[in-house]
Amino acid sequence: MMKSLMMGVAVVAIAAPAFAQQTPPHFPADLTPAGVRAADDHLALEEVNGTEAMAFVAASNERALASLTNDPRYETFRQEAEAILTATDRIPAPSFLGDGIGNFWQDAANPKGVWRRTTLDSYRSADTQWETLLDIDALSRVEGRDWVFKGASCLAPDETRCLINLSDGGKDAVVVREFDTTTRAFVDRGFIVPEGKHRISWLDRDTLLVATDFGAGTLTESGYPFIVKSLKRGQTLAQATEVYRGDAADGGYGVSPSVFRDGAGTIQAVLINRPLDTFRSEIWRLVDGTATKLELPERVSTHGIMTGSLRENQLIFTIEQAWSPNRGREYPAGTVLAMPLRVLGAPGMGPPPLHGDPQTVFQPNPRQSVQDVAIFDNDLVIAISDNVVGTLRRFAFERDGRPVWTSTPVAAPENSAVGIGDVSRGSGQMFVSTQGFLTPPTLNLLDAGADELTALKTAPAKFDASTHVTEQFEAVSSDGVRIPYFVTRPRDQSGPAPTILFGYGGFQASFPPAYKPEMGKLWLENGGVFVQANIRGGGEFGPQWHQAALNENRQRAFDDFAAVARDLEQRGITSPRRLGIYGRSNGGVLTSVSITQHPDLFNAAVIESPLIDMLRYHELPAGASWIGEYGDPRIPEEAAWIARYSAYQQLRPGANYPRVYITTNTRDDRVHPGHARKFAARLGDMGYDHLYYEDTAGGHSNDADPVANARRWARHYVYLAQQLMD
Repeated sequence: MMKSLMMGVAVVAIAAPAFAQQTPPHFPADLTPAGVRAADDHLALEEVNGTEAMAFVAASNERALASLTNDPRYETFRQEAEAILTATDRIPAPSFLGDGIGNFWQDAANPKGVWRRTTLDSYRSADTQWETLLDIDALSRVEGRDWVFKGASCLAPDETRCLINLSDGGKDAVVVREFDTTTRAFVDRGFIVPEGKHRISWLDRDTLLVATDFGAGTLTESGYPFIVKSLKRGQTLAQATEVYRGDAADGGYGVSPSVFRDGAGTIQAVLINRPLDTFRSEIWRLVDGTATKLELPERVSTHGIMTGSLRENQLIFTIEQAWSPNRGREYPAGTVLAMPLRVLGAPGMGPPPLHGDPQTVFQPNPRQSVQDVAIFDNDLVIAISDNVVGTLRRFAFERDGRPVWTSTPVAAPENSAVGIGDVSRGSGQMFVSTQGFLTPPTLNLLDAGADELTALKTAPAKFDASTHVTEQFEAVSSDGVRIPYFVTRPRDQSGPAPTILFGYGGFQASFPPAYKPEMGKLWLENGGVFVQANIRGGGEFGPQWHQAALNENRQRAFDDFAAVARDLEQRGITSPRRLGIYGRSNGGVLTSVSITQHPDLFNAAVIESPLIDMLRYHELPAGASWIGEYGDPRIPEEAAWIARYSAYQQLRPGANYPRVYITTNTRDDRVHPGHARKFAARLGDMGYDHLYYEDTAGGHSNDADPVANARRWARHYVYLAQQLMD
């Protein structure tokens, strides 16, 4: 990948949006919840399976499919996408399973998938021999359910007993059932937890720590659990013993127990994360049934426990805020630290100062961030983003007799994304992936103590990358901050080209270079340009990059995105006529706001699984869990800043909005389909041409069925081609 940091290129900062003076016709007369509700003429569309809502979906789907599937490109796009998504030469994503390798696999013959296993030696070979453990297609047929596999959690060290998560239609809520890999069958009278958004960990072979819906009054307003109980084999949920209780007013995604083990499977610590809001939390340690709060900052990510040469159990954690545990030295946000559990949770110990300083494992510079941490018994490995490309380093304590953390680089391809996969503490091994926009993924194995990756499998190319080149540029936002972005474009580009601009900008999620085979085949091979903007709100440059666009500063993320759009035009890469945007989930906030604030910059928008009505998002499950990201519309000051950008309320007549494509899923229990429905309905009320399509299965992740997913991508790219290429 070629990198350009705008040397010799003039840069012009974009001004903040000039909002229209007139009040939008559906803007609430007052911003109280009652006032917002009174101004909403499409509340019926919030009823997921309501009669009016489903009639709206049916009529909208008929119109959208007529426009998209009747396009002569649709069937070609669908076939090409399906060939990619069901290809048997894909890299089987591995996980360590006992003394072997596990994998969940979907293809045209098994669209719901099979959970299977093999040995590491067989996995390395060109002709891997798989043993099927659980066939989800067959299970769905036998039980008459639309089961979607959502992963398995197996008890270390032998990992023969596993908790299987099964979703009805792709929802986040799952049914949990105990499975025996030796008999390849569900355990007779084994653990079964009914459908819910659970947080479950194995304590021992006959005990689970369970956070779930225990009945009336046991869930937060977001619908997540705040109570942890110990569930013994043979007990019902009603008979389980409570070991920890948060509060019904807690925010975030629910209380969560974690059992940390060393490579031999011995328990090192049991920790409970109690979220206070989306990003703040308390960490409690459970010992002999008693919970003790650890003296940690509220913004923190815990990675695990390490002993090895440290000679006692140390918690490895990243602080997401500056921290002065001894009212002296301040540790910057984003730093990885190590500290003994006995110090962090000494009985009766009050707030700082603490007895002893944390050890700094790694402190990133302003253009770096910690992306992932893998912990072994004697060392750890950190994946680091450096100006949005990946690096990997191994860290050890007390090397050559010195009591200090030292690091060694692990050789990895330059200018690529580097991702940590599954980790086996028992063998000291881990999987590492590398990839780029034009470079297919390579799966690697990192052995214990090694400083080089061993390539296991490389995915074949799924599109012709020889015609394109990837570059990195920077735009300047409204406040002068430089915003990096990647451009993948034809080598011989001679003028403005059809361009997709992707962004997210939230929840500290990073978007490094990634191989997107369906995009390459359906878009790049047809002469298109793909742009990925690393705007504020993400995690590309650590907690500060994320927190710069939180709450009242959300407009910065939208300004960053608009700045990239302007910069693309100034460079001659594209023009407003040829520029479209794509975002999903939180990216749906970004794309819907971008259209309402800057309709002059874009001619297309795919707004997928979106949040859009930001004044009522907390009312739509599971919206209240995100108050730490956006603010609380029930608080007048916060409602005021949210209302300034919320696209559902900011829609206006007489604007030059492009014909947008809004799409979501009836089974999405993470981002309520009412957001997308209401936005589409209001556009229609105002006479704006648009397309709305709602799939009825798949959930928020769109991972239920690769054949259905191929149809989804075909619809996306037909629409984008209609708007930007025709």
